[in-house]
Amino acid sequence: VQLQASGGGLVQAGGSLRLSCAASGRTFRISSYVMGWFRQAPGKEREFVAAISRDSGSTLYTDSVKGRFTISRDTAKNTVYLQMNSLKFEDTAVYYCATSIGYTCYDAISLYGMEYFGKGTLVTVSS
Repeated sequence: VQLQASGGGLVQAGGSLRLSCAASGRTFRISSYVMGWFRQAPGKEREFVAAISRDSGSTLYTDSVKGRFTISRDTAKNTVYLQMNSLKFEDTAVYYCATSIGYTCYDAISLYGMEYFGKGTLVTVSS
């Protein structure tokens, strides 16, 4: 299983970015997993950002991004997205997508509930 995040970059505060997480692997389908986005700022621990259920019917966000970020998936493209609007300086971090070993979005809140992490993509928000 390989997860590759992309779409990061440098953006001014108030701007937007859309991150993508493309999954590959002969039999790996994101529709079989709860998927999550995490981020890790310099000097800080990796933290939960958002999760989406297998059927895309449920989503969950950390409080600091509610109303600004949207997680979605395209099963045909085997890709998960994170639309980030109204970006703030404190959103600066390396963002990672991951698969959960659980069955609900709440299982994806903890690092211990995650199985595979992809390579991250750096988001830098200038103030």
